[in-house]
Amino acid sequence: MAISPLFLCGGAIGKSAAGSNAAPPFFKVTPRPVSLFSQATFSSRRTKLFLILLPWPRAQTGYPCAIRYITMHLAHVLLGLQSVSRFPIIALELIALRVRSLTGWRRSVVAIALGCGLAAVMPPVGIWPLLLVIFSGLVWLLDNTTRSNRHAFMIGWWFGTGFFSFGSYWVTCAFLVNPARFAWMIPFALATLTVSLALFTGLATWLTVQISRPGPQRGIALAGAWTTSEMVRGTLFGGFPWNPVAHAWTNVESVLQAAAYLGVYGTGLLTVLIMSLPATLIGQKAILVGQRVGINLAVTGTFLLLWGAGSVRLSFAGPIEYHPIVDNVRLRIVQPNIHQSLRWIPELRVRHFFEKISMSLEPGFEKVTHVIWPETATAFSLDWHAEARELVSQAVPYGGAVLTGVIRTTPPGGRVVHFWNSLMAISHKGTILALYDKAHLVPFGEYMPAWKLFSLQKMAIDSANFCSGPGVQTISLVGLPPLSPLICYEVIFPGAVVERTGHPQWILNVTNDAWFGQSAGPYQHFASARWRAVEEGIPLVRVAVTGISAVVDPYGRVVETIGLGIAGIRDVSLPVALTPAPLFARLGNAIAILLTLFCLGTALAFKTSKAT
Repeated sequence: MAISPLFLCGGAIGKSAAGSNAAPPFFKVTPRPVSLFSQATFSSRRTKLFLILLPWPRAQTGYPCAIRYITMHLAHVLLGLQSVSRFPIIALELIALRVRSLTGWRRSVVAIALGCGLAAVMPPVGIWPLLLVIFSGLVWLLDNTTRSNRHAFMIGWWFGTGFFSFGSYWVTCAFLVNPARFAWMIPFALATLTVSLALFTGLATWLTVQISRPGPQRGIALAGAWTTSEMVRGTLFGGFPWNPVAHAWTNVESVLQAAAYLGVYGTGLLTVLIMSLPATLIGQKAILVGQRVGINLAVTGTFLLLWGAGSVRLSFAGPIEYHPIVDNVRLRIVQPNIHQSLRWIPELRVRHFFEKISMSLEPGFEKVTHVIWPETATAFSLDWHAEARELVSQAVPYGGAVLTGVIRTTPPGGRVVHFWNSLMAISHKGTILALYDKAHLVPFGEYMPAWKLFSLQKMAIDSANFCSGPGVQTISLVGLPPLSPLICYEVIFPGAVVERTGHPQWILNVTNDAWFGQSAGPYQHFASARWRAVEEGIPLVRVAVTGISAVVDPYGRVVETIGLGIAGIRDVSLPVALTPAPLFARLGNAIAILLTLFCLGTALAFKTSKAT
């Protein structure tokens, strides 16, 4: 039977005004009859306006019945009647029901929107409460794809398309350094990157639906599948572990401490679990009250444990200014802030070179023990130019060294020229004290994958490919604790930033983020560096061409920084590494892998038991 607004505004209101305790048929949605209009009086004009504007359904069950139910409670709240404590729960049930019922392009649009929301959770924005909305929506979308592998994969793929297009847009800035040659590639590069990376989120949602049914086990499955996809993305084809979900907590230092035990992947697993499990309870009538209470308590307890344990760890660490420092070490970090388009202009190379020497010699130099320049700080190949090394030695404190990024080449005059992106330590006599060659090269920036099959040129050093170094190593220099050198994005790989047998006491990360201007890229890159410091329990010194240069203590706290787009120097002390080393530094990603397998196995066990 169709119920019209005129009936509600006339017959129902008239009966309530007469004092009847019987509810109108439209509002009989509970076993016990309740009169909506018998609890208060109100003006008929306000009531009519409210009720006429509502889209009244005609069916009596299913989704229309849910609309009827929530309409009743809206009337209670908006018309000034008695409050309804269950209103928020009913509203969530209605939203969940609506999202679960989406099909076609509407489902794809919502998935893209949720992915874009995840990009807003990452640095530099960092709106981490959005995680609850994002993973709730993703769980509800997946609940309507139980019988379709393709739909399950496509939801994740569309989600990833939104996430990576907004979260990794900054890569296109590199094409604008030389727009005449590379600007035409921007739409193709961004589309290729987005489509490729979205395959991993598609893998996560497909696997989630394969091993779970709607309900709490779906949240457990999503946590395991999501972490699996992040690990695969960080490993396959050289790996690109950029913006893992745990980076939402970068600026929440108490939660950041979880990296010391679980690493970025393990923290991400618990994040997805916490943010998705509550949504699996919405609209699931078969779940008993005791089970709901238990799951909610477990979720709340896990979050409080992450937050509380990290807070306790920081309280024991004490204020950042009281963290112990290495004796007799004073570092000067130099950030020249030279735009990438100007760095390789022949007539400016000499001027830039002497600017860095001049900045290194600014007042206070007599108290400095070591000077650090950023990645590719000099345009000269210092290994074959003794004159240039002698000029650099002018900026070396006596008994110390200048640690600088350089482009190293094979000897001049050879038939074949090879390049290495390197870190070099130069003494006050102009000799080379130590050398490190970058191992993780940037695809399309430092080398072209399958370059013989394509005629495209990469963006750095014309068309020549760089050679990769042997891998992470430990460098020992007089007057400094052993260090692990990392160049550029080598710092984003969890569990692969230090040599385990070398026992380095700090990480030195030189980088050139000038390619990406004032975009989100440098902030996200710096966030990765902070996670590595917490995981390994050792301080990190980061020196960038245009920023962000910083010193980070073993708890991920920023001791000193030079902001993005600022030229300057900082004289800093080196924090002491933690002893004993954190659990992650000893076990690596093993705990995250075990948690992932546990989640996947638990979800699969639930599905199998339900089927039998």
